[in-house]
Amino acid sequence: MTNIGILHPGAMGTFIARCAQTSGNPVYWVSAGRSSQTRARAEKLSLRETQSLAELVATCEIILSVCPPDFAEEVAHQVAVHSFKGLYLDANAISPQHAQRIGALMAQSGARFVDGGIIGGTNWDARATWLVLSGAPADANEIAALFAHSPVQVRVIGEAIGKASALKMCYSAYAKGVTALFAAILATAESFGVRDELETQWAFGDAKFANATHERIRNSAGRAWRFAGEMDEIAETFRAAGMPGEFHLAAAEIFRRMAHFKDAETIPPIDAVLDALIQSK
Repeated sequence: MTNIGILHPGAMGTFIARCAQTSGNPVYWVSAGRSSQTRARAEKLSLRETQSLAELVATCEIILSVCPPDFAEEVAHQVAVHSFKGLYLDANAISPQHAQRIGALMAQSGARFVDGGIIGGTNWDARATWLVLSGAPADANEIAALFAHSPVQVRVIGEAIGKASALKMCYSAYAKGVTALFAAILATAESFGVRDELETQWAFGDAKFANATHERIRNSAGRAWRFAGEMDEIAETFRAAGMPGEFHLAAAEIFRRMAHFKDAETIPPIDAVLDALIQSK
């Protein structure tokens, strides 16, 4: 029996925890400082509670980090402070350089490290979520085994730390970056009073394009607060490759203007999203 820790059971973290449970191993979480919503998610999955990070580190042989990219390194430092000696997966949307820094930190503390990236959503039935991994083969395969009987499909793509994160960054650069671009285009058209005309022009090529674009933007609004940091990480990745990072820095700003939709009970209408973009300028 291997004890697994999850940091933290947000929407994606809960999904990953649930998938890891299919390995037959118990999954633990840290309750200190977490919200009532997080507790409700953890209790629904029967995650085992620890009162502090120190207790989780002492209890678990494997720790899975699934948090907003802004906090990935801070979370890793907190784990390292408690002298974790097990296997640490960083599955956050971070640049390969960022992953390498965390890997070095874990090595210094005596832990093993696997770089990971999650591609896809949290639909249990779709089998459309991928976990890409890179790291020492034995370590990457140990992580992969946790998800062998779950909806998550795992790809080990190499040994180099940062390779999995690089794939995640390149994939999201398009998937989420284009959403931000469409949002900016529609907000600009709205501001100049030509949105109807633009959508009519789009319809000449594809009658469904405007509605599909609306849905894409609306569905991203509740997660925009998280996407902003991811865009910053993509910009860092691009710059390291000698590419300009400014496009994704602009995408980060677009998503930050949408961040207040985080706690919305329903998906906002497209007009509300565009108003938020225009009024925030």
